[in-house]
Amino acid sequence: MEEEKLVLGVSGMNMLYIIVIVLIVAWIIYRVYQYIQRKRYANIITEEEFTQGMRKAQVIDLREKNDFDRGHIMGSRNIPLTMLKQRSVEIRSDLPVYLYDQGMMLSTRASKLLSKKGYTDISILKSGYARWTGKTKTKKY
Repeated sequence: MEEEKLVLGVSGMNMLYIIVIVLIVAWIIYRVYQYIQRKRYANIITEEEFTQGMRKAQVIDLREKNDFDRGHIMGSRNIPLTMLKQRSVEIRSDLPVYLYDQGMMLSTRASKLLSKKGYTDISILKSGYARWTGKTKTKKY
């Protein structure tokens, strides 16, 4: 009886290890897929490059309005990813488009969507808003 418990315990642990390894591999595959998507549809630029080019570009904050109101890059406008399909007509296709969100996940999805709509000059802020050190603005209540 104890041998059965020991065998079941070991096989149960083996199953747990397999599940953990599968999850890690799936996560790595997803991250590689995201990286490929970003490189395919947009340029990834540093904060310095973003700052230098933003005066000639349309800077779009893809976060939801409440996040935007708590703080955003000075000169950006808020078009949440959830509204991008409907509001993409507000973005000129003849000017560069600079996208950012908290990290880069929303920007990756937005760059794919905009690229399919014919936008060609799309850039994503590499560090996202989370690591932005430039000028910001917050909404006063």
